[in-house]
Amino acid sequence: MESTYGQGVPVTRSTRIALVTCREVRETGYDRDLPVLAGAVEEAGAEAVVVCWDDPDVGWGDFDLAVIRSTWDYTWRSAEFVAWAERCGQATTLANPADVVRWNADKRYLGDLSAAGVPVVDTHFLAPGDPVDLPEEQEYVIKPTSGAGARFAARYAPGEHETAVRHLARMHAEELTAIVQPYVRSIDTAGERALQFFGGRFLHAIRKGAVLEPGTAYDEDKVPHPNLRPWQPTPAELAVAERALAAVPGEPELLYARVDLVDGDDGEPRVMELELIEPNLFLSLHTDSVPVAAEAIVKAAR
Repeated sequence: MESTYGQGVPVTRSTRIALVTCREVRETGYDRDLPVLAGAVEEAGAEAVVVCWDDPDVGWGDFDLAVIRSTWDYTWRSAEFVAWAERCGQATTLANPADVVRWNADKRYLGDLSAAGVPVVDTHFLAPGDPVDLPEEQEYVIKPTSGAGARFAARYAPGEHETAVRHLARMHAEELTAIVQPYVRSIDTAGERALQFFGGRFLHAIRKGAVLEPGTAYDEDKVPHPNLRPWQPTPAELAVAERALAAVPGEPELLYARVDLVDGDDGEPRVMELELIEPNLFLSLHTDSVPVAAEAIVKAAR
């Protein structure tokens, strides 16, 4: 069977694409985008196979392209996941590439973005053994450099110093480096915006509400994407997002990217995170984006 993609370029069913997830997501169906995207890739003329990144029986060389989608357990196993990405990238084309995965798996990349002149939320890092240095006059956030879904993240007032120190001690006992950032108060009113890019172009954006409520313990479950709704980014938001993507080391070809933005005290957008590994695409809010993303995936597999 043969179909066409784009400007008359033939694509056959022999094109095989791995959509990479993790065991928990495949068992629970938590990634609602995954079956929708797999079906759209099939409609675009390629074979889509949903596989787990740590499945030892998968032959990655059997695929024309492996697309990291919902490997949402990787932050617990960061070193193992990066090693897998390097092996997979040697066997087939990996999106995004292994060197991008290695750089983006540790949020110390925010320091690289800041050094490149990208406006980011003020950030400093506390590794195991570092002296404890926490703000004394403002709310702040502690979270790990390798984390997702608000795991090990909490918001503190200046009077909660002892609780914050215990939080740091727990993280350091697990050999995790901590991020300390001022709590960006605009999140409570303006929310956080996530701008999605696919195939090198802006795809769509969403806005979500505040994740970290006062008094919520770092080890409590949290809703990672509350009050989701579509968003039309401002020219300033698009400009900051594009600056962040341009600052990724090595100028790699990124199949997909998500830039999370908040407003600083001056009202200007700042990068909160740059998601280049397994960002939630929020396709349920932007159904028109499904065929666009699928066609970009098939094009990357050619």
